[in-house]
Amino acid sequence: MIRVVLVDDQALFRTGIRMLVASQGDLEVVGEAPDGREAIEVVRATRPDVVLMDIRMPVMDGIEATRQIVALPVPAGADAPRVIVLTTFDLDEAALRAIRAGASGFLLKDSDPEFLLAAIRTVHAGTAVIAPSATRELVARLDRTRSPVPPEFGELTAREHGMFLLAARGLSNAEIAAGEFVSEATVKTHISRVLAKLGLRDRVQLVVYAYEHGLVERHPGG
Repeated sequence: MIRVVLVDDQALFRTGIRMLVASQGDLEVVGEAPDGREAIEVVRATRPDVVLMDIRMPVMDGIEATRQIVALPVPAGADAPRVIVLTTFDLDEAALRAIRAGASGFLLKDSDPEFLLAAIRTVHAGTAVIAPSATRELVARLDRTRSPVPPEFGELTAREHGMFLLAARGLSNAEIAAGEFVSEATVKTHISRVLAKLGLRDRVQLVVYAYEHGLVERHPGG
């Protein structure tokens, strides 16, 4: 059972999402909060797997709440909750800041219900999600504000460097495995090492990192 917490200052919106999530046999809403500060307490008390987080709320916004939630101590053997940010805009600066704060992706509030449900399961499984309509805007915005390549990028091995570039271009573990003639487990191991070396939480942050530093264009050969 995937445990979900809903965070939004609009009670009607929370009700709709709660009914949608509750209609699924593998999903369960274990808590709700109307603002970021209360969300932190609810997450601490309920230990959810996934948090659906609104960005703009009173008391504490979703960006700061996300930052604090991903930093909460996690019991031994447990996984940290993953945050999906919900926004009404395709891509605004707040959504990008939320990703940098540790969110595992973001969706539009008017996303198709089936896409939202799939996103919860995808994030719970360890993969990040980005609203499809916003991917091009994300890349364009990061490309305009690129910064120097950090020194830790040079610490990647040749194999890790290649895996980084493939993941940055949006390929899944299965697609990378097929193209590189290795197992998905091998790909997962390499990607995990890349994330650890670069201090990144997940693939969304990896994509942001790649475009933020112009790495996809600078190393087109893989």
